[in-house]
Amino acid sequence: MNVKTKVQLSLMMFLEFFIWGGWFVTLGTFLGHNLKATGAESAMAYSTQSWGAIIAPFIIGLIADRYFNAERILGVLHLLGAFMMYQMYMAVDFAGFYPYVLGYMILYMPTLALVNSISFSQMKNPAKEFSFVRVFGTIGWIVAGLIISFVFLWDSETSREEGLLKNTFLMVAIASAFLGLFSFTLPKTPPKVKTDEKISISGILGLDALRLLKDRNFFIFFLSSILICIPLAFYYQNANPFLSEIGMENPTGKMTIGQGSEVLFMLLLPYFFKKFGFKNTLIAGMLAWTVRYFLFAYGNAGDLAFMLILGIALHGICYDFFFVSGQIYTDSKAGDKFKSAAQGLITLATYGVGMLIGFWVAGKITDSYIMGDGVHSWTDIWTFPAIFALGAMILFAIFFKNEEVEYKE
Repeated sequence: MNVKTKVQLSLMMFLEFFIWGGWFVTLGTFLGHNLKATGAESAMAYSTQSWGAIIAPFIIGLIADRYFNAERILGVLHLLGAFMMYQMYMAVDFAGFYPYVLGYMILYMPTLALVNSISFSQMKNPAKEFSFVRVFGTIGWIVAGLIISFVFLWDSETSREEGLLKNTFLMVAIASAFLGLFSFTLPKTPPKVKTDEKISISGILGLDALRLLKDRNFFIFFLSSILICIPLAFYYQNANPFLSEIGMENPTGKMTIGQGSEVLFMLLLPYFFKKFGFKNTLIAGMLAWTVRYFLFAYGNAGDLAFMLILGIALHGICYDFFFVSGQIYTDSKAGDKFKSAAQGLITLATYGVGMLIGFWVAGKITDSYIMGDGVHSWTDIWTFPAIFALGAMILFAIFFKNEEVEYKE
């Protein structure tokens, strides 16, 4: 890639994840403080991510890959997303907010595949070149959190009481409009599939890879992937409201420690993978979820604040060791014929089915442990996903037979 293209793709990734991190992290806190939403309503809002993940393959497979350049679709989706985000900013109750967050996530989730497609099409050696571009996405997410906490102080107790947290949606709407316009200047990425080529719904959703489930090990991994997404949903939905409610200062900014950890452990993953093997790496990732949630359950914003910070910092192990390792394992099991289908199937199972169930469960559990004045019994709430993650880990450890998986950098 030439320098201009590298800069364009890096800015694209920065904005893509700045947009996501700029509102999704604080969504639960906003819903509780600004819209007085219940745990069940928060679950509905977060579940829009899963519905977006389920619908996204149809937009990519039936439209983007067949009729239009990827960069143009990206531009249109983000411009429409800017409108949806502005309507979320203007909402005064959950009933008026929900249709727009649902519409937004249906528009946004396909863009995650589009930015990858645009990037890969410009790279001669994606295995070596993509990581440089993709890391700017993580940086974008971190910058969004730091701006919210340390520049505008929107997640401070005073700002929350004044309702200023809704300004995150306005910030993201502006960034989305900018990325929408900027997308039309990106390198041309024409459709990959000819319009007269036959395309099946099962192929779009990755269902062609269902035959991999006949392999006992892959079935156990597939089932474990769905199960571990249930406790994962608790983190997305409850972490920021939890930290805000117990009085931690600058919670959104401090949560960016998790993204820094993600970058660090991504670099360390090849070592762990080669040293301890695939099974032990996944077990470590699943066990980290249990440890993290127990740290949240028994930590506090005072003398035990280090437990909360450590729990946030475990994000790199929680995410990289399970999900990234899982993508590598899926790639190795699928073979050339079903690589794309298999990755699509895992995405549908985790971000679609697994997290859809997880958000619903998290909403029910959260509503079950409300004490006086809307204060939650967080020890009880966090204990549930901790034990659930431990159970999923034990299931995987017992029934998954160790096998060699090659790590290809």
